[in-house]
Amino acid sequence: MEDEKRTEEQDFGTVLDEFEQRQGGGATADPEVGETVSGEILAIGEDAALVDLGGKAEGVVPLDGLKDESGALTVEVGDRVEGTVSATDAATGGVVVRVKPARGPQIKEELRQAHLHGIPVEGTVTGLNKGGIEVKIAGQRGFCPLSQLDLRYVEDPNRFVGQRLAFKILRLEEDPKGRRPNIVLSRRSLLEEEAQSKAAETRGRLKPGAVLMGKVTSLASYGAFVDLGGLEGLLHVSELSHRRVEHPQEVLQVGQEVEVQVIKVEKGKDGRQAERISLSRRALEGDPWQEAAERFPQGQRTRGRVARLESFGAFVELAPGLEGLVHVSELGAGRRVSHPREVVKPGQEVEVTVLGVDKQRKRISLSMAGETSEAGAEELREYAKESGGGSGSGSGFGSLGDFFRGKEDRRRR
Repeated sequence: MEDEKRTEEQDFGTVLDEFEQRQGGGATADPEVGETVSGEILAIGEDAALVDLGGKAEGVVPLDGLKDESGALTVEVGDRVEGTVSATDAATGGVVVRVKPARGPQIKEELRQAHLHGIPVEGTVTGLNKGGIEVKIAGQRGFCPLSQLDLRYVEDPNRFVGQRLAFKILRLEEDPKGRRPNIVLSRRSLLEEEAQSKAAETRGRLKPGAVLMGKVTSLASYGAFVDLGGLEGLLHVSELSHRRVEHPQEVLQVGQEVEVQVIKVEKGKDGRQAERISLSRRALEGDPWQEAAERFPQGQRTRGRVARLESFGAFVELAPGLEGLVHVSELGAGRRVSHPREVVKPGQEVEVTVLGVDKQRKRISLSMAGETSEAGAEELREYAKESGGGSGSGSGFGSLGDFFRGKEDRRRR
């Protein structure tokens, strides 16, 4: 107990020293006795609280003026208080500020008025309770259900403990025996009001093509939800990037600020539900297919990473957003391959030859046959002839597959 007392006094003294250094050692003129002053509480000691009087001087407020009838403190560090200068403190060089004690009836009346008129009140989260959190407001204990703590479900309410937050009083019930009232609070109602105000402003800028800043609020396998300012939009996983993204968590995290483009706005059903807003980050990126033919001309040997396997071939990522197909008939270097997994696996680095680029259909045809034999070269020339040849005019994966399936059929015959 003595150790705690010494620590408390040391902490109070440390804050006082820091305050004096910031104020230049108290060189400014002190308020006169009888003058009304106000300031923010910097620290609370055993017998008094230190108050910043806005550059004039430091004030010391005896704790008896900051307690209710039950002896409980009605203020916390960061609160503002107002009082009258009653004397000069010889020990600190500051002034003594007398604050009229906030008695029980006065506090209860203030809470009643806040409840009646919907005035927000501030309180500090002191702990968790079954189904909610406990909040200290003006020396009174209140309760906020988890469903009223935030706009969305709170998985870890512990992160709010120690925070000073604003609430609305949902219910205020006086105890018939004169004990502390039953106070039920809501933070969600204030957040909803704030969101509605922001939404009205956001709607004025909400149209297809608009570029907005937003914050990621949650992630799902199919996309990310982004708060645009009172309104949420969906950033579908296919609109995250030109490159393939399996899950939004690969490129985004909750709380991250992102720039997005509005691609579609649909009205809610019956005009009651919120708008359905579709967003894109992909639209703000340069399209890698615009220069694909120049970067990967026909016949070029290059390296890539196997992105995924299908029964008809392997998709190889040549650059972010650019994937090409190595048809199963181009995987075996002359030997028959039944499935791509016999030759390659996802993530493997491979060397490929570019057979053709179809920029319009966004398709690149590749081969892993290595150095092409004369017979193989003739087949490639035959393919190029049938498909139109050259970069940018290839007929895509479908025609490539049809071509080689036709050759397999001819071989069987």
